[in-house]
Amino acid sequence: MMTDLPIISLAIWVPILAGIAVLFTGDDRRACLARWMALAGSIAGFLATLPLYTEFNFADGGFQFQERFSWIPAFNIHYHLGVDGISVPLVLLTSFITMVVVVAGWEVIEKRVAQYMAAFLIMSGLMIGVFSALDSILYYVFWEAMLIPMFLVIGIWGGPNRVYATIKFFLYTLLGSLLMLVAFIYLYHQTDSFAVTDYYQLPLTLPVQVLIFLAFFMAFAVKIPMWPVHTWLPDAHVEAPTGGSVVLAAIMLKLGAYSFLRFAMPIAPDAAHYLAGFMITLSLISIVYIAFVALVQKDMKKLIAYSSISHMGFVTLGMFIFNPLGMEGAIVQMISHGFISGAMFLCVGVLYDRVHSREIAAYGGVANTMPTFAAFAVLFAMANAGLPGTSGFVGEFLVILGALQVNFWYAFLAALTLIFGAAYTLWMVKRVFFGEVGNHNVAALKDLSKREFLVLGVLAVMVIGFGVYPAPITELTNASVTQLLSHLAQSKLPAGY
Repeated sequence: MMTDLPIISLAIWVPILAGIAVLFTGDDRRACLARWMALAGSIAGFLATLPLYTEFNFADGGFQFQERFSWIPAFNIHYHLGVDGISVPLVLLTSFITMVVVVAGWEVIEKRVAQYMAAFLIMSGLMIGVFSALDSILYYVFWEAMLIPMFLVIGIWGGPNRVYATIKFFLYTLLGSLLMLVAFIYLYHQTDSFAVTDYYQLPLTLPVQVLIFLAFFMAFAVKIPMWPVHTWLPDAHVEAPTGGSVVLAAIMLKLGAYSFLRFAMPIAPDAAHYLAGFMITLSLISIVYIAFVALVQKDMKKLIAYSSISHMGFVTLGMFIFNPLGMEGAIVQMISHGFISGAMFLCVGVLYDRVHSREIAAYGGVANTMPTFAAFAVLFAMANAGLPGTSGFVGEFLVILGALQVNFWYAFLAALTLIFGAAYTLWMVKRVFFGEVGNHNVAALKDLSKREFLVLGVLAVMVIGFGVYPAPITELTNASVTQLLSHLAQSKLPAGY
């Protein structure tokens, strides 16, 4: 039986060990070997995660495939792993996107190839660790450790302002995380345990819950990122290499949203309800205001980065309206945004590799010289705008329906993004892809290579597939969402409070 194997540990450590092995290939004289080893490692990592879906019990909303070993007995810290219907799709997304990034960087990265590939493999394992850790210290170790490979990816292979971007990225995420650690230490003193499931049962007064929630909020809101702690993201995206932008948008932003569902909300459910209006307000500001900011961008990467912030506002809105439609819509939106944003950054990367510019004004009429590429790019742009029949529509539609059950104005403001999203997306598409050929650089462009076609083609299948048939995600998450909402409906205030 597959369930007798340490499946989650394999999903975490196979890519990490593969990344370490790639590092040992040495310098760029053996770059070809490093590429093939990285590809083999990423495929092995993806295959290691598949049993989490094929062997998953869809009717069980609790944690499955649990592994628990004593790690630091003096402080009751355990190597404790487990996944539920909320974390499994994110684990699969992580391992899938890692394969895409390795293939996408195959010919693009020419210097320090082994180190580049190894960084993404190691980062993949660490992020899967975040999605599956059930001991808060283990979670914190994975949470902080994954910053290091991304810091190096942006700092070494990034653009001219990469040092500024990396320092800003690191400081924002680190400072928020320190408050989260303080919350974990407080909870440890209350329970003599670092087990997340023990925290779920701990009765806490409302003021204490609010403080704990706000400590978690500072860590997770920065990671999503929510307005007004979002300013590090556009800088990081602009300076990051294409692979870094893909992982940052497709997976790293989801870590904060997932952690709200795993930690902040179930540990402090009364505070989550008490502060729901605050969270919904920030979410709606992210959705509407950031969409306006995206409208005035001249850099394609910045436009997509701001678009990501706006779309992640849907995720937090769906979570804090506390109903099944909103919660499931938020999870579908996370997975969908992973495919769409990753694909859009790859499209920008295809153009940048040829013209070495991300400015919208540097293009025009690309569809005339790259018709196959333009077809993919327009598909992903339309999915980003929420076109029905694509995965981008499903999550947003579910969140809007859920919001409508709570408050008409929540749904109305959220639905505005379908208009604004179409506005900034079509603005970019029109100027980059259509019309007359803009200049000699565009006239000299060559269409997709077989490798680029494979990468974008696979992502297009995912975007359309989940847009037409989202059941694999919704059926997987349903029982866990129901169980979480049931837990959130129960007060944890002490008796007689």
